[in-house]
Amino acid sequence: MFTRVIGLLVFCITTLGGLNAWAEATPSNTSSQVIYLVRHGEKQRGPDAGRDPQLAAAGKARAEQLARILEGVEIDAVYSTDFIRTKETARPLAEQRGLTIKSYDYRKLKEFAMELEQAGDRILVVGHSNTTSEMVALLGGEQGAPIRESDEYDRLYIVIRDRGQVTTLLQRYGEDSRENKMAEHSETQ
Repeated sequence: MFTRVIGLLVFCITTLGGLNAWAEATPSNTSSQVIYLVRHGEKQRGPDAGRDPQLAAAGKARAEQLARILEGVEIDAVYSTDFIRTKETARPLAEQRGLTIKSYDYRKLKEFAMELEQAGDRILVVGHSNTTSEMVALLGGEQGAPIRESDEYDRLYIVIRDRGQVTTLLQRYGEDSRENKMAEHSETQ
């Protein structure tokens, strides 16, 4: 009986030692990737705004607020489409971190989503009402309701990709930009 117990003990130690060596030799993907996605801030409107408008005062304030919100977050890269309003939204955070704003093509979102897999652990992506939630979905996240083009600028998506699992957090930041905010507030009470 004693020899059987010793044999079983030796077998367990050998097996556990082998599993430990296997686990150390097997590469593990333990780092998570967090991607922050926002629509550009409020843009100038009206006949003088042109086809590629700059941010309005409210949009500039929102861009500054975004930089303050992400101030304590390590950011590896900042991406923006090649429009004035998106670059102006990304600029305060990029300047705060000494990063160059990298451009992406809003017409090639699938390719850009694949590129982001190798872009770093913490990334900011600035897009548009019709691209931001689509990017969230392409990254494996939950996009929620469509962003209202006319008046919704305050969504901050946080997509966390960790070992094949994707978690989506949807936050609001800055002033509530929605024109119908009073009507919505009344309906929820």
